[in-house]
Amino acid sequence: MRSFWPIYKRELFAFFVTPLAWVLITTFLVVQGMHFYLLVDHFANLGQQLSDQSPIQAFFGNTILLYLILFLLAPPMTMRLFAEERRSGTIEALMTAPVSSWAVVLAKYASVLTTYVAMWAPTVFYLIILRRTGEIDWGIAASAYLGVFLVGAGYLALGLLTSAMTKSQFLALVMTAMVILVLFILGVGEFVTRDGTLMHDICSYVSVWAHMNDFASGVVDSRRLVFYGALVVLPLFVTVRAVDAWRWG
Repeated sequence: MRSFWPIYKRELFAFFVTPLAWVLITTFLVVQGMHFYLLVDHFANLGQQLSDQSPIQAFFGNTILLYLILFLLAPPMTMRLFAEERRSGTIEALMTAPVSSWAVVLAKYASVLTTYVAMWAPTVFYLIILRRTGEIDWGIAASAYLGVFLVGAGYLALGLLTSAMTKSQFLALVMTAMVILVLFILGVGEFVTRDGTLMHDICSYVSVWAHMNDFASGVVDSRRLVFYGALVVLPLFVTVRAVDAWRWG
């Protein structure tokens, strides 16, 4: 896997030299900053009134802003990974180099996942600010960040797969957005289907809203870990098979 690191570093550099990277990072931090401000303002206005949720639960689990930003991040971050190389023809040089298909796929995936983690890193300061005004359960905070990491890892793996399926960055973006939207809508079905039915069980199993509510409450359910593990491994495996198909014709 010595070939992993050169490809990984190349992908990181290629992403951060584009205006898109800085637009996404700026948009993400502005939205999250507004989100945090509204959260603090809400709890400040409560005064002595009791709330049925903690600030961490409100920030990570009970707002549409979290899911909106995830929906807006994954498609543009992954759309160019394979699609642009296939369109420009540079993928042919990569396929003839002495590198394994797994090294190529994992390096590209690791680069975009590293970027995703780096984008979330500044939000740790929000917890530090909250800590200065009250108590923070760091175990729950760690669980919430684990949830954000797993959801992002799954979405980025799907984006990598769709980028490998087309030579058009725009089509890759649209396909990734549609897959994420379908998963989200299917999860929302948890609230409109009858409890105890098979459809309700399926919807609750894939519901990112339910998943993040659990993680934001400090609940790390093994079913969630299995789901996101599969959501990462299966797209990566299919992508490797696609790369093998390009290599061997």
